[in-house]
Amino acid sequence: MADRMLQFVRLDQRLPEKRKADLRREDFDEIYKAFDPEGAKTQASRCSQCGVPFCSVHCPLNNNIPDWLKLTAEGRLEEAYEVASATNTFPEICGRICPQDRLCEGNCVIEKDFGSVTIGSVEKYITDTAWENGWVKAPKPRRELAQSVGIIGAGPGGLAAAERLRMRGYQVHVYDRYDRVGGLMIYGIPNFKLEKEVVLRRWKQFEEGGIHFHLNVAVGRDITLAELREKHDAVLVATGVYKARDMAAPGIGLDGIVPALDYLTASNRVGLGETVPAMESGALNAAGKRVVVIGGGDTAMDCVRTAVRQGATSVTCLYRRDKANMPGSMREVHHAEEEGVSFEWLGAPEAFLGDGKVNAVRAHRMHLGLPDASGRQQVEPIAGSSFTLPADLVIMALGFDPEDLPKAFEEPALPVTRWGTLKVNHRTMMTDLPGVFAAGDIVRGASLVVWAIRDGRDAAEQMHGYIQQKTAALAVAAE
Repeated sequence: MADRMLQFVRLDQRLPEKRKADLRREDFDEIYKAFDPEGAKTQASRCSQCGVPFCSVHCPLNNNIPDWLKLTAEGRLEEAYEVASATNTFPEICGRICPQDRLCEGNCVIEKDFGSVTIGSVEKYITDTAWENGWVKAPKPRRELAQSVGIIGAGPGGLAAAERLRMRGYQVHVYDRYDRVGGLMIYGIPNFKLEKEVVLRRWKQFEEGGIHFHLNVAVGRDITLAELREKHDAVLVATGVYKARDMAAPGIGLDGIVPALDYLTASNRVGLGETVPAMESGALNAAGKRVVVIGGGDTAMDCVRTAVRQGATSVTCLYRRDKANMPGSMREVHHAEEEGVSFEWLGAPEAFLGDGKVNAVRAHRMHLGLPDASGRQQVEPIAGSSFTLPADLVIMALGFDPEDLPKAFEEPALPVTRWGTLKVNHRTMMTDLPGVFAAGDIVRGASLVVWAIRDGRDAAEQMHGYIQQKTAALAVAAE
C-alpha cells in the first residue's frame, strides 16, 4: 500500500520530463516523456481526496478522478484503468490533448500556492500501461442483438457512441468520408500532441469487437440519409464541424493564404507516410517561409508549432485580444513561446498585401472595451495604429462552422439552428426526423474532444432507449 494521500503538503507538483525546446523543434514526437511508475505514484498521492471533487465536477465526463488517483498511488493500476475507462471511452487520448489547465487541473482545490495534481499525465500513464499489459479489451457484447445502428462520422463522438452501442450487442456500422478512422484526432491534431498510433490502435480494436467501418463513404454522395434510415433501426449524425470560418478583407484571395485545417491535414498525412502534392509544391509547407497564423485558439497553436517543425524562418501568431483572453490552452501558448513563436497581442488583420501572392499582413492595434452579453470584453480598433507583418504563408485559424448538412445529405427536412448546427431535442438528442439522432460538435458547435465523447456516450443511451421502445411497440402490434 502507498503512503497516505494529501502529500501535496510536502511534495511539489512535477510533470513528466519535457524534451528541450531546441530538440523538439526538430521532430513531431510527443513533447513529454512517459511518467516512470514511482513518479506517477508520487504525483497521484498529492491528491487531497476531496469530499466534493471539483476536478470531477469540471470534467465533461465527470471522471472519478480521485478514485483512480488513489488506486495509482497504491500501485493498483489495473483497477485504476477500470475506473478511468468506466466513464471515458478514450482516456489515453484525453490524457494527452484535454486542456486540463482549463478543466480538471485548473479546478483542483490545491492549485493555489501548491500546484494542482498532474491529472492528465497520470491518466495517460494509467492507460498506456493498460495497453502495454493487455488490459484494454475490444468491445465485445455478452449477447448479440438483431437491431443495427448507423453512425455518420468516425470522430470521437461517433466512436464513443459506437463502442457503447456495440457493448449492448447492436450491429454497429460507422460511415466516414475519410480513409482513416479518427476524424480530427487523425487529421487535425499534430503528432507532437497526439501520436497517430494512439488513435489507430483503437480503430483496430473496435474492428476486432465487431464494429463495421465504411470508409471513403460520403453521405449524400455514396449513400443518402434516407437509405441509411431504411437500413438501420436508428442513425446518429456525428460529423463534427469542418467548414473554415473566413473573413472579409482586401487581398483575402491571394495565393499563400490557407485554411488551418488544410494546412494541418497535409502535415498529418505526410506524417502518416503519404505523398501530398501541396506539401511538395510548397503550397502547404512552411519550410523557409515567414509564417503568420491568425487566431488564438488551440488550432492556432497547433499551426504555429507545426510551422516551427517544418522549418519556417519566422512564425508569428496574430490575435486580436490579449494573452489573458486567449480561448486556447495557456499550456499550449507556453510551449509555443518556448519553441520560438512570436505573439502579436491585440492585433487584427485589416488587409493582405501582395501581387498575386501574399507577402505581408497589414494589421491594426485593438483596444479591449466593456464586456458584452457573454462576459468577454469587446474589441475595438485603435485609429492610426496600423503595422505590417512580412508573410509568405498566412494560415487562417479563425474557427470552424457546420457544413450545410440538409443539402449535403439530400434531406431538406433535417432541422438546423440559426447557426447551422443540427437542432435536436436536448432531452432525447433526437432530431425532428424519427430515429435520427445527433451529437458532438454538429450540435454544440466547435468544441473539445472530451465533450464529443460525452455527447456520443449520452446519445448511445438515448438510441438504445428509442430502439427498445420501438421494438416493444412492434411486438405489441404483432400480437
